[in-house]
Amino acid sequence: MPKRILFTGGTGKAGRHVLPWLLECGYRILNFDLKPFDHPSIPSLVGDITEEGQVLNAMTMHFGFDGFSEGRPAAPVDAVVHFAAVPRVLINPDNETYRVNVMGTYNVIEAAMKLGIRKVVIASSETTYGVCFAEGDKDFKRFPLEEDYDVDPMDSYGLSKIVNEQTSRAFAQRFKADIYALRIGNVIEPHEYDRFRGFVADPASRKRNAWSYIDARDLAQIVHLCLEKDGLGYQVFNAVNDTITADLPTAEFLAKWCPDTPVTRPLQGYEAPLSNRKIREVLDFREAHDWRKEIGRTG
Repeated sequence: MPKRILFTGGTGKAGRHVLPWLLECGYRILNFDLKPFDHPSIPSLVGDITEEGQVLNAMTMHFGFDGFSEGRPAAPVDAVVHFAAVPRVLINPDNETYRVNVMGTYNVIEAAMKLGIRKVVIASSETTYGVCFAEGDKDFKRFPLEEDYDVDPMDSYGLSKIVNEQTSRAFAQRFKADIYALRIGNVIEPHEYDRFRGFVADPASRKRNAWSYIDARDLAQIVHLCLEKDGLGYQVFNAVNDTITADLPTAEFLAKWCPDTPVTRPLQGYEAPLSNRKIREVLDFREAHDWRKEIGRTG
């Protein structure tokens, strides 16, 4: 039988691309969000991740009326993908952003573990690297940015994501589960590639994103790879595309724009400063949407 997936936050910018991809991969999916996702084959359950009872129910619900014909209550889902969150700062007060993101993630992971669900994929963020929502012009401590970096955000959103990573680590150890945290880069939808010429023309505007990005469709591929790869325990992966959003090779570009920032290993060609080397080597990720080819398609 197809794996049954609870996907929190599937109505959001990233989720609305990931959900159809997972459906095409053969999963059965229930979207759990504050707002429904309009898709004929993906049901939505409207609810709130900060309400632990609602989260527990979402993991043990029938996906549709056909479930009642089985003659027994629904079993827990096979895996959870957790993207639901306040998506950035300056939407809610800082303490509310922190509360929703931290307690929502705790509720999701705790419910999954206590129901016997041993695969959870959560959305962490590039903001953990500390520059995206920093006060003033903050430099990165080194390049490339890899998963062993000393993350140090000063904002409520980035801080919530670090706490969520530690929550994932704790539960993965306690329950011997696979919980993978994706440090997702700046998400680019297919219609947004006309922005890249502006990115290249104004390099300073992309420093907060470490001159990196993730195509929403490639993010969907990454989530699928995480769901299919078992036995890794707790892991953090940078979820970004391969190359820098600039017209110079990476080493030359960083020498020009970040001359005082140490470079800890050779940067090959146009390699993204926010490195996806781990996800390529461990999960065999291969991007399908290079921005240079995409802007050629969009004119």
